[in-house]
Amino acid sequence: MSGTRALDRPRIAGDLRALGVRPGSCLLVHSSLRRVGPLERGPATLAGVLRDVLGPVGTLLVPTQTDGNSTTSRSYLAATAAMDPAQLARYEAALPGWDRRNTPSQRMGAFAEFVRRAPGAQRSDHPQTSFAALGPQARRLTDDHALTCHLGERSPVGRLYAADGQVLLLGVGFEACSALHLAEYRLPAPPEREYRCFRVADGRRVRLDFRAVDLDDRDFSELGAALGGAALVRRGQVGRSGAHLLSARAAVDFAVGWLATNRLADHR
Repeated sequence: MSGTRALDRPRIAGDLRALGVRPGSCLLVHSSLRRVGPLERGPATLAGVLRDVLGPVGTLLVPTQTDGNSTTSRSYLAATAAMDPAQLARYEAALPGWDRRNTPSQRMGAFAEFVRRAPGAQRSDHPQTSFAALGPQARRLTDDHALTCHLGERSPVGRLYAADGQVLLLGVGFEACSALHLAEYRLPAPPEREYRCFRVADGRRVRLDFRAVDLDDRDFSELGAALGGAALVRRGQVGRSGAHLLSARAAVDFAVGWLATNRLADHR
């Protein structure tokens, strides 16, 4: 980045307003800070601009998910695929328990981690699919995140839908759009599977086994293209990155019908 001029707050704010970020709304942001371009103060600049654009009654929401403490996650299965039973046992024994206050997010990006650590941030209490929020609706969005409801009605995604919030995809594709998973819960008899993860309780690592909806983002790129075709996505530029903005409620409602027609039809 040497020799590249940093993008300032007025430039980013103008881009976000032109895209359609709504003052006063609850906004879920999935982002790649690197693709936005060099910022004067890195993630602090983006967080400050977003909160300026959202205004004093708006709330910023980010994913702070942690799949590394689960023996049923894709990342765990990929990491352990070539291990023998003894190696696998040692690997599982070394997995840390998730702690709501201290465990960093995993693979969510520098911006999400900045928001998680910001003074006043609230984080939902889920050992795999937590979210962090800043603003007056932060506690309402993050409270009562049920263990068996990763990204459903009793999660920050469900509360974002109820609040008629927006979703900003900043330098990432629709496969990152966690709000679309809410549509999976609204399908008739969604498939379920077993999950296992670890958390810290009273200073000890505790294993959690539970059954929940089998989440699948493999067709979300196609779903995103269909959302765009239905004029439910606003496209623009934020800094040096392409960006997509959508209404959580409109996108989820559309996704329910699209998944029922496309995904379920493929399994008949």
